Amino acid sequence: MDFDFSDDQAQLRDAVRRWVDKRYTFERRRASVVAGGFDRAAWGELAALGLTALTVPEAYGGMGQGAMDAMVVAEELGRGMVLEPIAQSFITSSVLAGDAPADMQSAWLPRVARGEALVVLAHQERKARYRLEVCDAKATVTHAAYAISAIKSIVPAGDHADAFIVPAQLGGRIALFLVERTASGVATQGYVTQDGSRAAQVQLADAPAALITTDGLAALERAVDTGIAAVCAEAVGVMDQAAAATFDYMNQRKQFGVPIASFQALRHRAADMKMQLELARSMSYYASLKLGAPAAERRAALARAKVQLGQSMRFVGQQAVQLHGGIGVTDEYIVSHYFKKLTQLEMTLGDTMHHLGEVSARMQDTAGVFA
Repeated sequence: MDFDFSDDQAQLRDAVRRWVDKRYTFERRRASVVAGGFDRAAWGELAALGLTALTVPEAYGGMGQGAMDAMVVAEELGRGMVLEPIAQSFITSSVLAGDAPADMQSAWLPRVARGEALVVLAHQERKARYRLEVCDAKATVTHAAYAISAIKSIVPAGDHADAFIVPAQLGGRIALFLVERTASGVATQGYVTQDGSRAAQVQLADAPAALITTDGLAALERAVDTGIAAVCAEAVGVMDQAAAATFDYMNQRKQFGVPIASFQALRHRAADMKMQLELARSMSYYASLKLGAPAAERRAALARAKVQLGQSMRFVGQQAVQLHGGIGVTDEYIVSHYFKKLTQLEMTLGDTMHHLGEVSARMQDTAGVFA
């Protein structure tokens, strides 16, 4: 199997990396955090690069690219710890292109592609603990339309989004709906998260909604898996930069008149960081490659990937801080921000223990089949 990236993917990587290096500096990111964690101007620049259109079908003004292209983009944006939730565009285009009726696709996908509409997934509920089948939101039929009552938590850029993709109970099963933020009965409460990005609690009180699909759980699982693959790739970019900053510091910091990088014990820790980074990178590739697999195989693969990424994120983040010493936890130094970003990514769309349980459960199911 050929694991080399195509020329187009290499050019895409270079274009995103140049934007991150030149336009999305650490100082700009810090200013964005102070301003609330979401910068509409930065979102517009991502759209101008074509990133919001990356996985939107060409028929709706998109580029029609696949999971590996999205992985390349997410990894490069991770290098700059970009706050704007570009992964939500990948999720939205996946759900709308794969499950929505034609009129909804025509109304929303071109706007998503142009970056005019930020549509985000609003699925988490307080007692669900990452379990997608746990959903207390209720949908009712009103005059040939739908209304939803729900409270959804930790919605990415929820108070800046133009619309939400919302799972809710309909006739005893989970369905997916599109709810516009400006609709009646919609209230949002935004806040800055640990890593500086923006999230919100979204409350819906008989809010008007448009049906995407009645097979909501399957569609939601595909959406979350798309998001997990993006999280894995983003984490690789963050770890890559955290490790590079650590190794650079070790070569500059002197103790007893020599760089601390010359100390064998610290060299071993640096080697372990590199090993964990490469394990994470390989599993990120694996996750993106498995997005097109049948549901059971895809779900198992994404759970395995998130377990390895969670372990790697924790190790690389902790080692980066410890090898820097006290400076590693100061707000003025970038490594503390890498650590906070990795800590939050480890818990995004299911933490390590949740996905370890998923892997274990699927192994037991498989063992039962062959018993």
